[in-house]
Amino acid sequence: MLRRLHLEQPESFAFTPANQKWAEAQISKYPEGRQASAIIPLLWRAQEQEGWLTRPAIEHVAGMLDMAYIRALEVATFYFMFQLQPVGSVAHIQVCGTTSCMICGAEDLIGVCKEKIAANPHELSADGKFSWEEVECLGACANAPMAQIGKDYYEDLTAARMGEIIDELAAGKVPVPGPQNGRFTSEPAGGLTSLQQFDKDRSTGNASVHLATSIGDTVKRIDGTEVPLLTPWLNKSGAAKKAAAAPKPKAEAKAPPKKAPAAKTAEAPAAAEEKPATLDAPRDGKADDLKMIKGVGPGLEKKLNDLGIWHYDQVAALTSEQIAWVDTQLKFRGRIERDDWVAQAKVLAEGGTTEFSKRAKY
Repeated sequence: MLRRLHLEQPESFAFTPANQKWAEAQISKYPEGRQASAIIPLLWRAQEQEGWLTRPAIEHVAGMLDMAYIRALEVATFYFMFQLQPVGSVAHIQVCGTTSCMICGAEDLIGVCKEKIAANPHELSADGKFSWEEVECLGACANAPMAQIGKDYYEDLTAARMGEIIDELAAGKVPVPGPQNGRFTSEPAGGLTSLQQFDKDRSTGNASVHLATSIGDTVKRIDGTEVPLLTPWLNKSGAAKKAAAAPKPKAEAKAPPKKAPAAKTAEAPAAAEEKPATLDAPRDGKADDLKMIKGVGPGLEKKLNDLGIWHYDQVAALTSEQIAWVDTQLKFRGRIERDDWVAQAKVLAEGGTTEFSKRAKY
């Protein structure tokens, strides 16, 4: 299925302060240079905050992770969990249409969505509160037909119950998720035939339903204020850092085993460093788009600008000694030569295009 960004986009995106703090904590899970590993949770958080994934949000996340925009777009357009168009302000309903649900009445559920929400999937209702789509198997086949609304499953649905759920949501209520026909989980529809003690207390629903209702986290969207930030890998007191920085007790010295001395190998001399000619500001107030160079993302472009490198011809003129200096400043040693920034920049400086720059101009 072809997935494109929506034609109408907001001008900008920013995480709420709480979500920004959460996002930074996720990035801290990964070592320097591997921040891109946090792309999916950060995109998901952006979608949770806004309801759908906008282009400014994708680019904002890419900038936080020092990724080329196209790399973040590849992730956002690949996974169907990311909504690339506006969704209902109250709820986006995902009706499973795969085999088990289809033969148990999914088409009737879709008919209700068409009648009560909009004629076409991904189309907003007249009041903007709802949207719907048909999705592939969501893994609740024993409770077919079902739909995912917000974060929860509504199972054992009928067309009549689906209509009631939409009406309840429109009235500001949150219908209890889980089986809608009285089942506790996915036991036989005729009732339990074994493990009868399991049936003692069903007042709060099964564990998933109980958790969703107790914390009020069903169709509600996350803005970062719902629960404390869960970052157990960070020690807020700093004790872990201090312990790591403390000198380790020296092991008792042991006499080395007697053996013939090994011949010394000469260490490769470190590359000489030389600062290139830099500028205080771009010429004529207009900088080149250094992201057209493969290997330069928004983060690296900003670092290059901070160093005084604004134009393709500056990159094209770098010598090996100057590359060594820039490498040190960027803390990405070897990247300039690995992606051959100099050769790319020469082509771009002369007004030409590279294979990468053709693809990057989306």
